[in-house]
Amino acid sequence: MMAREGIPFVLVGLALTLVLLWGALALGGLLLPVLCLLLGLLTLGTAFFFRDPERTFTEQADTIVSPADGRVVAITRSEHHPFAGDDTVRISIFLSILDVHVNRVPVSGTVAYVKYNPGRFVAAYKDKASEVNEQTEIGMTAHSGHRLVFKQIAGVIARRIVCRLSQGDSVAAGQRCGLIRFGSRTDLILPGKTRVEVRTGDHVLGGSTVLGRLVGRVEAAGVLPVTGSENVD
Repeated sequence: MMAREGIPFVLVGLALTLVLLWGALALGGLLLPVLCLLLGLLTLGTAFFFRDPERTFTEQADTIVSPADGRVVAITRSEHHPFAGDDTVRISIFLSILDVHVNRVPVSGTVAYVKYNPGRFVAAYKDKASEVNEQTEIGMTAHSGHRLVFKQIAGVIARRIVCRLSQGDSVAAGQRCGLIRFGSRTDLILPGKTRVEVRTGDHVLGGSTVLGRLVGRVEAAGVLPVTGSENVD
């Protein structure tokens, strides 16, 4: 299965490859066959990048599933966030160009806000990318009442963030919610009492690997004011 955002890229690459193949067969020579081979390989690589495999996991009321494929590059505690609160834990996942780039919803609940933040394009594996890079931030209230945030963060090569969520959406854990093109980072900002079940260096799979468990239930409060523009694709 392929993410729909990748279909135009693959179709264009395939069409150009066929044109070059026809030219190579009709005109002969060495240049056109070489270009045809290179473009064909590039098209296959693009199809591989936009792959969208089916994923399953056993959901429970407290389950937090990974929003992305990649390597856990940081687990940071006691980070303040205006929506998630003062006592939080951040889990950062770096997606290499070889990872699946389809993002998934980490918990079942309601989307409180979607905010686009323009910024820089620092290498996504660096810690400061969480703060300075272009990103889309999604605030959520889980069914348990816990507030959490996940971010789609651009990298050096990634220049396009696709978010399919809108404020007020009711979502399920593991649901596809967008993607980031060509290398990126995804951050989760969770309540500080979250029972984290991964470590730095672990490779996780979006919609499959359980990152942790929410602890207890809380009374859901009203949505805090959030500045910024909603990202609409």
